[in-house]
Amino acid sequence: MSNKSYGCLIVLLLLGLIVSLGLNVGQFLGKLDINVGADASFSAARPKRHLHEVTVESAKKTTQDKIVHIDLDGVISSMAVSGLFAESMPSVDSLKQSLEQAVADKNVKAIVLRVNSPGGEVTASDIIYNAVKKAAKVKPVVVYMDSMAASGGYYVSCGATKIVASETTLTASIGVIIETMNYSELFGKVGLSMTAFTSGAFKDSLSGARPMREDEKVYVQNLVTQMYDRFLGIVSEARGVPKELLKSTVADGRVVTGREALAAKLVDQIGYVEDAYELARTLGKAADAGVVKYRHEVSLFDAFGMASAKAGAPPAKVQLDLSSGLLPKLLPGVPYYLPPSFAH
Repeated sequence: MSNKSYGCLIVLLLLGLIVSLGLNVGQFLGKLDINVGADASFSAARPKRHLHEVTVESAKKTTQDKIVHIDLDGVISSMAVSGLFAESMPSVDSLKQSLEQAVADKNVKAIVLRVNSPGGEVTASDIIYNAVKKAAKVKPVVVYMDSMAASGGYYVSCGATKIVASETTLTASIGVIIETMNYSELFGKVGLSMTAFTSGAFKDSLSGARPMREDEKVYVQNLVTQMYDRFLGIVSEARGVPKELLKSTVADGRVVTGREALAAKLVDQIGYVEDAYELARTLGKAADAGVVKYRHEVSLFDAFGMASAKAGAPPAKVQLDLSSGLLPKLLPGVPYYLPPSFAH
């Protein structure tokens, strides 16, 4: 091939690339909802993209029926995660989106929600529970408990149609915890003090700069009790076990194995994820259905967003924290559904 032919080929490729980028940019901008305020400031809302499917198990016969497998991994948090890390760190919004897309797809006959979580924030757990329960009113939702589905993880599971646990799953931990640290004695030893100006007697109730008053302890305990009662009521309704019986047995914050959970009627079946798939096929009346997972595609704009967010930022610090990957960092004063060992 002559040099002239090579040059023409390169020009054609460049033109094709420019046209493709132009079309993508136009499509992206066309989906943006841009508002102009009185101060002429602009705000753009990122459009909700359709989640792509990845086949886990092929259909047994020629059928469009499918079971959607959704993962809930790690500490449940209201923290929004987007861009390159959205798939590895699912947020409340991404889980809700997955459930909504599964419900809207007429070919999806049931959902398997794999839970592998020690729990997390009270409100975030409640939001996901509500989304699971809402989906289960339309299509069967089977929760498969992996290594751990404790506290907030079990709270979420109560929204499902059926629950499958492994023999060795750690679950239950039905309870609420609020923590704070008191360093008032340390302040006295090093000669420091803190002055707070508040609008009311309980505004700084969890301040570590002074000892808690007895009425403050009663106040905080009342908050915990209210959240515990809600948790207890949800478990009682979902599992058909009286609240008083739960209180006197497994609802004291203890963690139990999957086998113990079955005996206490906290789960429906012992098995593995494949058993959860089969149960979902049975409930969804789709014996030959395949199994798919949803995947969050990372677009060119996500990559640009990550890059622009970092542009002009100071150099990142390199830190080694051996505990950060193993235990959640609890915020003082925030209520959590977590086992005791994860709260310290």
